[in-house]
Amino acid sequence: MRSKVKPRLLDLFCGAGGCAVGYARAGFEVVGVDIAFQQRYPFRFIKADAIQFLDKLLSGRDTFTEFDLSSFAAFHASPPCQGYSVMRNAPGAIGAPLLIKEVREKLLRIDRPYVIENVDGARYAMRKPILLCATMFNLRVDGCELRRHRLFDSNFLWFPPSRCQHTDKKVVGVYGGHARLRSARHGGRKTQDFWPNGHKEIAAKLMGIDWMTLSELSEAIPPAYTEHVGKQLLEHLC
Repeated sequence: MRSKVKPRLLDLFCGAGGCAVGYARAGFEVVGVDIAFQQRYPFRFIKADAIQFLDKLLSGRDTFTEFDLSSFAAFHASPPCQGYSVMRNAPGAIGAPLLIKEVREKLLRIDRPYVIENVDGARYAMRKPILLCATMFNLRVDGCELRRHRLFDSNFLWFPPSRCQHTDKKVVGVYGGHARLRSARHGGRKTQDFWPNGHKEIAAKLMGIDWMTLSELSEAIPPAYTEHVGKQLLEHLC
C-alpha cells in the first residue's frame, strides 16, 4: 500500500523549529528557511534570507534548490519580533526590521493558505489576528505556568481552543536566555530566579521543547500552538 503523501509547508524565519514541530505533529512535511544556520532544526533546512527566498519562488528563478511554488501547499512566517515587542527601544532592538506587511503582500501573491506569527505588539501590523496563550494548552509545571501570548494572522478560518486560562500560579517568562518569574508578588523583578536544575530545564518543560538551547528557547514558541493551527489548516486543505 502506498503511504499518504503529506502536504508540504514552508516555514519562513524558522529559527530552531518550535513552529515546525507543531506543524509536523499536525501532519505536514516541513521545510525551514532562515538567514542564520540552525543546526538543531529538526527537518529539512535551507540557509537563506526568507524574503529573498520568497522572491525567488515568486519569480520562478530559484536554481539553488529543487523547490518551486508548486512544491508547497501552505506557508508559515515568523518575521523578527524585536521591532514589534515592548523591548523595541532596548539596545540591540532599535532599528529592527518591521517585515510583517512585506511578507503578507508576498504571501497574498502566492494565493495559498498562510499563517503569520508574531508578538502581541504586532497587532497593528496584522489584519484579524488570533491570540494563543500557553494556558490554553495547559503548559504548566512545578507550580508555574507559561503564558507567552502570540498572535496568528492567516487567510483561512480557524479557531483557538479556548480563552486564556490564567491562574494564580507563578508566571514564568522565557526570554533573554533566562526563565524569569514575571511578577513581583511571585518573586520576580529585581530578584534572582533560582531553579534547582537551572533555567533551561524549567523553560524546556514549560515550552514542551527538549532540543533547543536556552537562547533558542527564548526566541521560540511552543509546538502546541502550531499543532493546533496546523490540524485546522490540514482540514482546510482537504
